[in-house]
Amino acid sequence: MSAFRDIRVLDCTQGLAGPLASMLLADFGAEVLKLEPPEGDRAKDQPGYLTWNRNKKRLTLDVTDAAERERLAPLLAAADIAVFDRSPRELEALALDAETLLQANPRLIHLWTPPFGTTGRWSELPAHHATLTGLTGSAFRQGGYADQPVWHVAQIIHHAQGVMAANAAGAALIQRGPDGRGRAVTVSGLHAMAETACPVSHVGYPAMGGGHPLGGSVSYRLYQCGDGEWLFLAALFSQFFERTIRALGLERAPMDIGSAIQAKLLSGPRERWLAAFREHDVPAAAVDHREAFLDSELICANALHEVLEHPDHGPVQMVGVPAWLHETPGSVRHLIEDATDADVAAFSAPRAIPNALKRHTGPPLDGVRVLDLGTVIAGTYAGAILANYGADVVKVEGRDGDPFRYTGGFLNYNRGKRGLGLDLKHPSGKALFLDLARQADVVLDNYRLGVRKRLGIDYAALAAVNPRVISCSINTYGSRSFDASLPGFDALLQARSGMMWAQGGDEGEPVFHAIPINDVATAAMGALAIIAALHARQRTGKGQDTETSLAAQSALYQSGDLTWYDGRPPMAEGGRDCIGFAALDRFHRCADGWLTLAATTAKHFEDLARVLEHPEWIERWDGAAALVEPRDGALAAELGNAFVRLRRDEAVDLLCDAGVPAAPVLRGDEAHRTEYFWENRYFELRSHPVEGEMIVSRSYADFDGAPLRFERLHPELGEHGVEVLQDYGVPRERIVELAREHVIFRG
Repeated sequence: MSAFRDIRVLDCTQGLAGPLASMLLADFGAEVLKLEPPEGDRAKDQPGYLTWNRNKKRLTLDVTDAAERERLAPLLAAADIAVFDRSPRELEALALDAETLLQANPRLIHLWTPPFGTTGRWSELPAHHATLTGLTGSAFRQGGYADQPVWHVAQIIHHAQGVMAANAAGAALIQRGPDGRGRAVTVSGLHAMAETACPVSHVGYPAMGGGHPLGGSVSYRLYQCGDGEWLFLAALFSQFFERTIRALGLERAPMDIGSAIQAKLLSGPRERWLAAFREHDVPAAAVDHREAFLDSELICANALHEVLEHPDHGPVQMVGVPAWLHETPGSVRHLIEDATDADVAAFSAPRAIPNALKRHTGPPLDGVRVLDLGTVIAGTYAGAILANYGADVVKVEGRDGDPFRYTGGFLNYNRGKRGLGLDLKHPSGKALFLDLARQADVVLDNYRLGVRKRLGIDYAALAAVNPRVISCSINTYGSRSFDASLPGFDALLQARSGMMWAQGGDEGEPVFHAIPINDVATAAMGALAIIAALHARQRTGKGQDTETSLAAQSALYQSGDLTWYDGRPPMAEGGRDCIGFAALDRFHRCADGWLTLAATTAKHFEDLARVLEHPEWIERWDGAAALVEPRDGALAAELGNAFVRLRRDEAVDLLCDAGVPAAPVLRGDEAHRTEYFWENRYFELRSHPVEGEMIVSRSYADFDGAPLRFERLHPELGEHGVEVLQDYGVPRERIVELAREHVIFRG
């Protein structure tokens, strides 16, 4: 039995984000019927299509045709969730908007995944990853050698949008329950960007700028070894850096410690240094290639490698289910299949609807109680996502606090929580925690393997006091790999999974991603594992143990590139300060800034040539030839000469008025001043008692047209301890005694 068994999903989306959302629901048991136009999904020729649409049935139905659209009615009436990704104007013109559909289908969850928000100038742009990263300031945040935007090779935000859409839909299912109304749920590309790469900024100060392509500090960066190979050193905290110095045989840290480490590593081959680091328990990893990752022990041991047979391509390898629910596991059962008449009839079978349906308002996880033991990013950020959905999340910290507490990222990854200082190593502290767990719905952690059991709060101990509790453990390497017990950080999976080499390209050097891709991705997947388990509990009455890992997300967020079969198209490669993949699909410099050109059709090219007053380009390159012109070839040079004579906004206006997809590439400060983001409620202003006025992202989803919101900023260490214990029913006398013994405390 799977978590979303008996849930019917009508998938009316194309490309990556929407199909990935319904894929995740299908992986966990939902019945998904995918509607495609006669010409097929626009991504049908991409290898990733086979992954993003696995476990689904496919029905050809053109929703733009009025007569065809009549066939939708029985499918919508039977569906629990319907997923759409059209622009605001298209959705309303086709009468597929939430208001229209929910009026006829009150139990339906209308899940909308527009690529660029719901209103304003850019909301009608077609989905395009670099346009989104450029517009929101993320392209300038990525470190480069030159002062220019950098193109992300991995489609980070599209994957995040898919995962977060599945999260929001799952949360809506929990709230709807067996007798409630459905809701309009929106997870746009801006919501995905907010979850992935929207750092907190101080009003009046510059937004976060780009780092260095090799890494942010001497203890957390790429190094080259004596055999020419690269490794990433992730000695993020002081104890790891001290071990690094010992592992390298440096008697004491010299003034220029970074140069000393690099010189030492150049004196020997990579394997020698990795062995030394492993011996001293220093987090480090080899920088490898994508081709090796899917077949690695790390992926195979954690059941993250699937092989399915395709009638034309033969064996197809792909990423497995990215989270493990012990009692209601997901599975990869088949590639997409054409729906038969019997399949459509079964999907359309009517269901009994209660006479009086409850109408829900407010955040979908209101009333869910979470004890959050997570630290740094991946482990604790999952709790913040649940808090944004309305859960009561209590951040439980030991006396030293979260080691990330005194960094700038702590505020971003811990919003919405209450704080409890608790000494879990004290017998009274452990007893108190188990008493809290009796009333909690979820316990979340990212301890190293074996720590939960040593503390006496592993799943068996939790279930003994509360059989309904859901435990989610987030780790780096999965619980079943050879490296399961090693310390780990985001960048180590960037290195091992091939992300760094893909971004740098084989002719250059690997590139460190400024966005902690695997951390934020794993937090989102941890939230989804919890939501899926909560939904399963509504049916079974039982809790369960769940887990996910950075390794799983490092594979998932490269799902298109890691879909392998003989003869598949080559993977896209980056390069030094990568600016795109093709002449018509890249960043271009203008007289006063940069723009993203996303001309992906022959018509786009012809309109581009005319509006830039170069009709001779059409004679020199026909549409098909222009689309495959390289990013630094003759056409790119011609375009560069034309754009550099124009001011950025003038060029963007010309292109957009001609129907050629384009948008400005903004720096973070300019994004803060751009009305489009405030119209879409991407940003909000918050006052912090110490930090002052701050610009923060608002939410990760809209429900019934209103954004979710964090009720509070991050908690101080133990800030809400007494309040939390009183809410959990702990007697006053016991609270006083625990405080006297320093079992509970404030920082």
